Amino acid sequence: MADSNPETHVIDFRAAEHLLAARDPRGAVKLLDSVIAAHPENTAARLLRARAFFAAAQLRPAQLEFELVLEREPDNAFAHFALARTLERSGQPAQATRHFRLAAALDPKPEYLQAAGFDTRN
Repeated sequence: MADSNPETHVIDFRAAEHLLAARDPRGAVKLLDSVIAAHPENTAARLLRARAFFAAAQLRPAQLEFELVLEREPDNAFAHFALARTLERSGQPAQATRHFRLAAALDPKPEYLQAAGFDTRN
């Protein structure tokens, strides 16, 4: 990238969102790498990169990114849920259950409650 500035980072972030939506997670990761290199504290970029890693079946990098997001935002229900899905796919069901339950406790969305195993028929 010839010219790297905050404006190009915003453009790269938005383009990465579109690439992920278009099912090109590897392209999204590639764009987000420069954004995160310039702004390592940007939790939104890290969460998007974690989602892209997950979509690309790069489970270990996804797990590390989701964990980093949760260190910064321990009340992020979506990050707990996504980390749980990642752990589930990685064959770590006990750890996944813990994060499914945390997601459901933080945000009682039906899909979070169901994944946590909580009965929603009350």
